[in-house]
Amino acid sequence: MSLIKSISGIRGTIGGKAGEGLSPLDIVKFTAAYATFIQSKNASSKTIVVGRDARISGEMVRNLVIGTLSNMGFDVTDIGLATTPTTELAVVMEKAAGGIILTASHNPKQWNALKLLNENGEFLNAAEGNEILKIAEEESFVFADIDHIGKIKTDDTYTKKHIEHVLSLDLVDIAAIRKANFTVAFDSVNSVGGIVLPELLKALGVQNIIGLNDEPTGVFAHNPEPLPEHLTEIAQVAKAKKADVGFVVDPDVDRLAIITEKGEMFGEEYTLVSVADYILQHTPGNTVSNLSSTRALRDVTEKYGKTYTASAVGEVNVVAKMKETGAVIGGEGNGGIIYPASHYGRDALVGIGLFLTHLAKTGLKVSELRAKYPTYFMAKQRMDLTPETNIDALLDAIKKEYAAYPVNDIDGVKIDFPDRWVHFRKSNTEPIIRIYTEAPTQKEAEELAEKVKR
Repeated sequence: MSLIKSISGIRGTIGGKAGEGLSPLDIVKFTAAYATFIQSKNASSKTIVVGRDARISGEMVRNLVIGTLSNMGFDVTDIGLATTPTTELAVVMEKAAGGIILTASHNPKQWNALKLLNENGEFLNAAEGNEILKIAEEESFVFADIDHIGKIKTDDTYTKKHIEHVLSLDLVDIAAIRKANFTVAFDSVNSVGGIVLPELLKALGVQNIIGLNDEPTGVFAHNPEPLPEHLTEIAQVAKAKKADVGFVVDPDVDRLAIITEKGEMFGEEYTLVSVADYILQHTPGNTVSNLSSTRALRDVTEKYGKTYTASAVGEVNVVAKMKETGAVIGGEGNGGIIYPASHYGRDALVGIGLFLTHLAKTGLKVSELRAKYPTYFMAKQRMDLTPETNIDALLDAIKKEYAAYPVNDIDGVKIDFPDRWVHFRKSNTEPIIRIYTEAPTQKEAEELAEKVKR
């Protein structure tokens, strides 16, 4: 059994003893702590939005969360099966005090999690998350008496509202997409993407749709993280069925991977790069991604005479840096698109709308579009250390060793060489250092990782 308490919420495997897995007791305690935190903000709203992905444990977790919020005196708007970005938008549309998304994102089916949102539909920052952890640890929450229990309402219209929101974006061109007459394949790994993607694609004017693993059973047909080694089925189908493009989302639909018409990986890192290229053509401005994302975004941004900035790893850090720099587009190299004209959250639906418009307007095939961008290759390795190792001292030594090159230490240590980089990050849970490298070829990326390890 596993239970991971972090600033962004609580995540764990279903079953086991309290405190060792995501047990009902842990779910109630953490939900009550979150409600106590929201109460302390004296928000004008007494409503909290709850949405969930299609995991097998989802209904059970939902019942516990909604019951607890009600018993803490909050009214609950239950939007049912919904994507993470749908829930984020619903918080704003409901003028709610916050929201909870029940999803373990790309983790396997035995996992679930409570992801916590503020009144803007954005993830909590580190200080807020730590405050909730403290409340939970001390169990310093008080349940409401019988006269102050909150009301519960169900609203299943938010998927439709989310789609309408995507269609309303100025840079999503439905006429251009319809005219292109695309054949689109998608793999929604048996979660909520199977509900929303067909409706989104139809609304965007796509007539020819091929769905894989589109029944939201929560029994994932393959490892739900959208990495190349897990996407062989859709790659084969996209090529065999002559699809113009394939889209793959994770269980909560905030990450987007793309497959070319040849059945090849577009590259999860390049989802953001291609969408940013389109945005910057029409909305000049700055961009942001995290330190472990491809340099190609910097290259594309500088092509338009604007500034790229790297943030610490984590969506909340990317969003903070985007606000600070006034970025018009940003996100993470895992296929997460954050488009401020929509909202400050990773959103695969927004990514699909923008990418299809970009593809339609260029008149290129997906493989041809990919060939337009600088090509880099990544290697992701780790070094196992002893518990006694002083990792901070080790990182300081690395900084000194490579002091002749630009060094960024806002999140571990990243060294920028002229045509490649290496990023060291220490794990918060085990004595290891993660080593990410990027270089012009896969061999060079692997060799750089080995060199710095030695």
